[in-house]
Amino acid sequence: MTVSRRQWLGGVASAAVVGSVPVSVWAASDPWAKARAIVAAISAPVIPDYRVDITDFGAVGDGVTKNTDAIARAIAACVAAGGGQVRVPKGRFLTGAIHLAARIDLHLEESATLLFSTDTADYPPVFTRWEGVELVNYSPLIYAKGVSHVSVTGKGVLDGQGANERWWSWSSGKRFGWKEGMPTQHPARNRLFQMAEDGVPPQQRIFGDGDYLRPCFIQFYGCDTVRVEGVTLKDAPFWNIHPVLSRNVIVSGVTVTGHGPNNDGCNPESVDHMLIENCLFDTGDDCIAIKSGRNADGRRINVPSQNIVIRNCEMKDGHGGVVIGSEISGGVHHVFAENCRMDSPELWYAFRFKTNARRGGVLEHFHFRDITIGEVERSVLICDFNYEEGAKGEFTPVVRDITIERVTARKAVRVMDIQGLPHAPVRNVTLRDCRFDGVTEADIVRHASGIRLKSVTVNGKRHRL
Repeated sequence: MTVSRRQWLGGVASAAVVGSVPVSVWAASDPWAKARAIVAAISAPVIPDYRVDITDFGAVGDGVTKNTDAIARAIAACVAAGGGQVRVPKGRFLTGAIHLAARIDLHLEESATLLFSTDTADYPPVFTRWEGVELVNYSPLIYAKGVSHVSVTGKGVLDGQGANERWWSWSSGKRFGWKEGMPTQHPARNRLFQMAEDGVPPQQRIFGDGDYLRPCFIQFYGCDTVRVEGVTLKDAPFWNIHPVLSRNVIVSGVTVTGHGPNNDGCNPESVDHMLIENCLFDTGDDCIAIKSGRNADGRRINVPSQNIVIRNCEMKDGHGGVVIGSEISGGVHHVFAENCRMDSPELWYAFRFKTNARRGGVLEHFHFRDITIGEVERSVLICDFNYEEGAKGEFTPVVRDITIERVTARKAVRVMDIQGLPHAPVRNVTLRDCRFDGVTEADIVRHASGIRLKSVTVNGKRHRL
């Protein structure tokens, strides 16, 4: 029973079969067989061999001239030719929203920067998802909807220009420049969430100027066969890479930096078959946060995130390294992470599960191995059912089947903080062949069952609950 290099790199193998053996059979003894099958089933976009340069359509890389129309004309020319690569050469090109189409690769050459405008008029309304709820709002800075074979690649920089003076203060965080009397997102955020609970059709949830709901950086909405590779994203207004209701997604060799509010690095939401590899995340919120919709809206859409592999990534600052939640009402299953490094006194947790009785959702089948942790500020693992509304809800959250193996930490306040609810315990968490040092506080385990420790040491001693 072997897996060819072609299958491993994402050729033509089916997600259901590796070789001639169904994954369900193999995974009974080796759950990582499913991870290999997921990777084998993911393929990169196919982009026609046709290229245009944005400067051929009037773009000027002086950092001052607004190039939104020139970039749109370059994309349109590629579309007319049946697809191709839209190249951004060396320079600093100011632009508003960029809307991609099928069989288009937006490619930034080395020393190229796309500098995104902070004028809200440059982000016309589109159908999008914001904190797990559908609505019409500002366009993401780079956006594609309902298309296939689309990518953003290269060695250049995407600069969202988020700062306390631009975008970030809308969060109402005082450390992000907000002061009493300044604009804040909270009234609109509350109104949006109530609309979803009341069943207002998403197309009628119209937001924009005066509502202060920040746009995310890159969003692929309902797309198939997507890639983001090589680029650096910095200072997003909000979330960075946000594929929604998409499948067959690759995020590879990307650097994400920015310490603004909600600057999550990569947030797959209701995504099927995704590979995140060789990336660096240094963020103001979760590094990778897997989601599937919030509360009533998540249950209405009812599409889980599933079949996600994370490998060879580095996580620095952030609220969590690999995170599940909290907008998770559609459920999540089969998430794998391996060969990653996490290290920062400003990284709260390595593995973070956050949900509650308003979210509900079934979260199961998580496998994490060969993770090297230098330092985390709080605990290695947290399963928190008391997040935000906590037990105040009618939807039972389910978290089960978490396996953590061959994980080491040089410094962590505690190993585990697992807190389910009396009627909803966290179930079946296994730690195997792990070593944790620099631990100063005892585990917290409440409302949990099936917690297993196998060859686990803490501060050089065998660990027991």
